[in-house]
Amino acid sequence: MAARPATLQRIETEALRLFVAKGVDATSIADIARAAGVAQGALYRHYAGKDKLVWGLFRDNYVALAERLRTLTRATTGAHARLAAIVDEFVRLHDEDATLFRFLLLVQHGQLAKVTPAMPSPVNVVRDAIAAAIRAGELPKQDVELATALVLGALLQPAVFAVYGRLKPKLAPHRDRLLAAAWRALQPA
Repeated sequence: MAARPATLQRIETEALRLFVAKGVDATSIADIARAAGVAQGALYRHYAGKDKLVWGLFRDNYVALAERLRTLTRATTGAHARLAAIVDEFVRLHDEDATLFRFLLLVQHGQLAKVTPAMPSPVNVVRDAIAAAIRAGELPKQDVELATALVLGALLQPAVFAVYGRLKPKLAPHRDRLLAAAWRALQPA
C-alpha cells in the first residue's frame, strides 16, 4: 500500500484527535483545517464533507483492525490461544494508539449501520473464531452471537472506563484479567 500524502495524513491525524477530544458534532471542518495547517479547500479535495471524513476514517481503520485480527487468528492454533491473540491485539491498539482506539469505540454507533456484509469486521472475526472453536469441540455448544457479545463486552467495557478516567489509561496491566474474563464468558453455565 502506497504511503498517504503528507497533507492527507495531517488532515486525518488532526481529525481523529479533534473527534476524540471534542466529539464529532462539536468539531467543524474549519477546526480540522486549522489544526492540520491547511485551507478548508484542501480538506474538501480529499473529503466531500465531515460525514465522509468520519466514515472514511472509521471504515479504513475498522477494516484494518479486522484484517489484523483475522491474520492473528489464522496464525494461531487452539481456542484459548486465538482468544489471547484477539485480546492482545485489542490491548495493543488501545495502549499504542489510544486516539484511534477511542475514535473507533466512540463513533461506532453512528457508523456501524454503513458497514456492509462484504466488509471485513472485527466483530465477525471474533464471531468466526468462536464458531470455529465450537465446531471443533474446543468450546461448548452455545449461542455464537451471545458469546461474541460477551467477549467483546469483556474487552470494550474496560476501554470505556479508561476513556472516562475510571481506569488508568493503559490496559496492558489488565491483560491477563481481560483474557480470563473473556474465556469465562465462553464457558456457559
